[in-house]
Amino acid sequence: MAVSVFDLFKIGIGPSSSHTVGPMRAALMFAEALEREGLLPRVESVRVELYGSLGATGKGHGTDRGVILGLCGEAPDTIDPATIAPKIARVRDSARLPLLGRYPIRFVDREHIVFYRQALPEHPNGLKLQARDAAGNVLRMSTYLSVGGGFVVTAHAPNAKVLHAPEQLPNPFTSGEALLWICGQKDRSIAQVMLENECTWRTHDEVRAGLLHIWAVMQTCVSRGCGIDNPDADIELPGPFHVRRRAPQLYRALRANPEAALRDPLSAIDWINLYAIAVNEENAAGGRVVTAPTNGAAGIVPAVLHYYARCVPHATDDGVVDFLLTAGAIGILYKLNASLSGAEVGCQGEVGVACSMAAGALAAVLGGTPAQVENAAEIGMEHNLGLTCDPVGGLVQIPCIERNAMGAVKAVNAARIALRGDGTHAVSLDSVIKTMRQTGADMKTKYKETSRGGLAVNIVEC
Repeated sequence: MAVSVFDLFKIGIGPSSSHTVGPMRAALMFAEALEREGLLPRVESVRVELYGSLGATGKGHGTDRGVILGLCGEAPDTIDPATIAPKIARVRDSARLPLLGRYPIRFVDREHIVFYRQALPEHPNGLKLQARDAAGNVLRMSTYLSVGGGFVVTAHAPNAKVLHAPEQLPNPFTSGEALLWICGQKDRSIAQVMLENECTWRTHDEVRAGLLHIWAVMQTCVSRGCGIDNPDADIELPGPFHVRRRAPQLYRALRANPEAALRDPLSAIDWINLYAIAVNEENAAGGRVVTAPTNGAAGIVPAVLHYYARCVPHATDDGVVDFLLTAGAIGILYKLNASLSGAEVGCQGEVGVACSMAAGALAAVLGGTPAQVENAAEIGMEHNLGLTCDPVGGLVQIPCIERNAMGAVKAVNAARIALRGDGTHAVSLDSVIKTMRQTGADMKTKYKETSRGGLAVNIVEC
């Protein structure tokens, strides 16, 4: 398949790319298919069945809300987060759902959304949607797989177009080795190789403008998370654990005492922590974030990119574009050869991949060679291997928010280690991606976004 940088970095809503954004997109796809086939006026009811990880942690991850919004015709990248709660309340209070915003049908959560812990054979994140007419006849039934990072696959759909998509790219690559070979043959950076591929679908100016828009959304997310023009930033996050948002207080403390940075050589870490925590608290609150490459790991790439933009003297917009292109190339390797889904491979597929992407991207904009970039990306994942996904209470809060801060700092360190070498190293990026995939396959299901293992069960004892 051919994956664009804009597939890796998508604007959406929290708290989860695979559990909120993916199901929302799937429900919208289902409603739009009903409209294309002329079936909408005949629909009397819609039933949604959520399987596997979607069934186990879907309520905490907002899967039910995502499905309702998608059926109502809302898309993750265009909906105003401030309108979500009122829209959901209207559906639940009236027991009526407007399909695509135009065709009201009877809809009651507990009757029309069903959660099953058993997974579908195709993927741990599966959902089935079924539309019936007044006589009970099935008008349409579809099965979708939310495969991580907001990507949605229609089960059993023809895939010839997807399989042949790489043939249209000027620089097709499916491995780190192939990517480095192209860079060497063409004397290009990884960002330049990616840009040539992106220009298959968009002009150079469109790619640049699109990536700078992604960067602008990341900056807005950090600002809102810090409490800037956001009165809701000082309240608790939703859920039974009364998790208080920390980013606003941390931001105020850092701003109030800038002289401390002159005495503390590690003060930049405080800011990196702030950037990551701000993003993931916004995500946990259901705000607008950039999936990078998932929502659960959405704070790492923005945090490291903020570090570059605000702490590196020669930072430029061109550097921001190169950062995101390089991170996208690395993310594509994980998407093609392993997984971005915590339900499939644990948090190594989310925080681990984001750390790897950010590490390689930072090494690139700090002047690293393609070999050093590949080394930084490898280091970023090597030291996240085996990372479990055990969200407490099925919420993307504990340990997810702090884990993003730790992943961002680790990414910066990985880049610095790689830049102190010449790019030669014993373990290749391809090897560590293969190892990550194998480790995920060996990991017990309870450690893969089910809230049935790890901190999710032991926090009660603490």
